[in-house]
Amino acid sequence: MWRYLAGGSAFCLLLGVGLFLAHELRSSSLAIAPPAAANATSADDMAANLAPPEADQRSKEMRRFNRYDADRDGKIAPGEFLATRRKAFLKLDTNGDGRLSFEEYAIKAQAKFAKADQNRSGALDRAEFATTKPVRKARPIRPCAAQPSEAKDGAKDAEAES
Repeated sequence: MWRYLAGGSAFCLLLGVGLFLAHELRSSSLAIAPPAAANATSADDMAANLAPPEADQRSKEMRRFNRYDADRDGKIAPGEFLATRRKAFLKLDTNGDGRLSFEEYAIKAQAKFAKADQNRSGALDRAEFATTKPVRKARPIRPCAAQPSEAKDGAKDAEAES
């Protein structure tokens, strides 16, 4: 019981002190100065350091360019540019005539429909249609690379321990 009384008393005391300080600050003629511009810059720097690093747009384009440039001559020829599309086309062109019929184009959809139509009625009911929902692969979680300053600090710490 005495714990409740002590806790209640402490709460009332803190509340009273808080109200007194709030009243004193409001009635005092001293104005609180706004933070200096230097403090705002340091806060922005801190926020920038907490944000995860982003890949440089040039490095993304460089990797994309290198994926297309198969012969590594620094130029993408039309054949290199269309190679990925050609592979996809050849997968769809099942009879190899160089042309896609609607049936060849829609063969995956037809196979998916046939697999979903479990009772072979030629139509999908609600339960069967629910099985056709596309399943997306989850993107792998990649750890962020260490910041250059952190890597240097880590190397110094390792040297100090040795």
